[in-house]
Amino acid sequence: MQATMDSPLGKLTLTESDGALTRLAFTPDASYMPPQTSLLQTAVWQLNAYFTGALQQFDLPLRPAGTAFQQQVWQALLRIPYGHTFSYGQLAAAVGRPKACRAAGSANGRNPLPILIPCHRVILSDGSLGGYSGGIDKKRMLLDLEQNQNT
Repeated sequence: MQATMDSPLGKLTLTESDGALTRLAFTPDASYMPPQTSLLQTAVWQLNAYFTGALQQFDLPLRPAGTAFQQQVWQALLRIPYGHTFSYGQLAAAVGRPKACRAAGSANGRNPLPILIPCHRVILSDGSLGGYSGGIDKKRMLLDLEQNQNT
């Protein structure tokens, strides 16, 4: 099942399978699909609350598909506090592989549930943004939203 919602970042499409969210995609040309399940309704509600600053932590069942290493990285992303950032080196260290910055960055970039698994909170060690699946402008908007709500 899928649902499409409008957000400050543009249209987002959520995918649910077997009672868990499996994908969140930036889909600028998607047609509106209302949420047909209670999970998709809750996900849309929580995302809207997040974008208004009323929610800082999602409470949704997530099931991203990936390798064991990617799963470790995505779990580490969930531990980065709202309004804070990690460098790719800190992310690699958080999964016990401090020299695997590139591998951690690659896993971060393959996150199928951006925003919900906050890959936008990972930046370069010099403080610059690095990349983002939805584009740097969206990453900056998410970081600014969290910084403004966290102060």
